[in-house]
Amino acid sequence: MDRLAARFADCTGRAALVTFVCGGDPSPELTAPVLEGLVRGGADIIEIGMPFTDPMADGPAIQAGNIRALGAGITLRKLLAIVADFRGVDADTPLILMGYVNPILAYGVDAFARDAKAAGLDGVILVDLPPEEAGEMLPALEGAGLHLVRLATPTTDAARLPTVLDGASGFLYYVAVAGITGQNSAEEADIAAAVSRIKASTQLPVAVGFGVKTPAQAEAIARHADAVVVGSAIVDLIGAAHQRLSNDIPGEVEAFVSGLAHAVRAARLNTSATREIGA
Repeated sequence: MDRLAARFADCTGRAALVTFVCGGDPSPELTAPVLEGLVRGGADIIEIGMPFTDPMADGPAIQAGNIRALGAGITLRKLLAIVADFRGVDADTPLILMGYVNPILAYGVDAFARDAKAAGLDGVILVDLPPEEAGEMLPALEGAGLHLVRLATPTTDAARLPTVLDGASGFLYYVAVAGITGQNSAEEADIAAAVSRIKASTQLPVAVGFGVKTPAQAEAIARHADAVVVGSAIVDLIGAAHQRLSNDIPGEVEAFVSGLAHAVRAARLNTSATREIGA
């Protein structure tokens, strides 16, 4: 059983908490300590953003995180080295690299798949790679034993969903709202209906994200999804802490994630009425 499958098995009876940070933000030196802070806070799975100059699907928070990381000198090769260092202290937490295709193409698809696996990554999410254009990427990732996590959105209808699911593995990431990251959010009833519809077509766990900023929002999603993804709020916290020259960014991350983790773990014990997951 691979790390992702093992972690979802460990989370039977509750949703997993998936957290996102930009690799190299606010510096390459702080990335591994931030990852460790996420785990101490209760993150079950971590998505690490690839450094990229044009993160077109992302909102202001993650764009700013990319700028900080690139300004601090992060590269994809350095990020893989950070992942390898993290694996020296944590062999169990699944790590998913999330971002865009161009950095991988520049690295070389086969070389990336080989080096990513060797570093200790478990899979990738490529937001600008349609299933129809995965012909080179998918075999390389599968050959290296890496998951290709696919994304579905509110506009992914019954005709499109089988194409999205073809070749998908690890889990399916349901983007709960249309648009860029961190800007809007969805209603719990809409998320529940979407998760039910998707799970009728796949055995993959369904993770829900985009616009989740508070423990209450995370709890509402965790009543229905197999995992809750929180990204922009964490990246915002890191940016604010960096700006005021905090000397314990990993500790601040840990404290924030701890509140999210508590809410996610309590979600299915809470039978309160459906409510809006507000922005």
